[in-house]
Amino acid sequence: MTVGFLEAYIIRRKQVSYQRIDRISEQVRREVDQIIREDLSDPRIQGTFSVTRAEVTRDLSFAKIYISIFEEENRAPMMEALKKAAGFVRHELGNRMIIRYAPQIIFEQDNNIEYGLHIASVLKKVQAQENTDEQDDE
Repeated sequence: MTVGFLEAYIIRRKQVSYQRIDRISEQVRREVDQIIREDLSDPRIQGTFSVTRAEVTRDLSFAKIYISIFEEENRAPMMEALKKAAGFVRHELGNRMIIRYAPQIIFEQDNNIEYGLHIASVLKKVQAQENTDEQDDE
């Protein structure tokens, strides 16, 4: 089965569109990280955190920003502060990026790093237990 010219063009156009969205998402992630670290002066935004990823919709109207916060006591106040500052972050993002409209910012907490650390801890315990069992067998 051969793909006609029009079908190949449509497939290629979608691939280019997805690549563009991926590039924009990565740029949004970098810019939002810089805005949070340098331009926000809310005292609740402190400690060790990482902007892990950004997911921008195809029409560029929304950007979901995932934040990983390492200190548990800072999580709730920091997420609240970020959600309140979303309008400011959107405005600053619009000033920094060359796009027609700045996307509406939605902050979400990302637990993937925390989950990964938990899994690593469990694996270390299992390995330590296996080493202890091997020593007991000898």
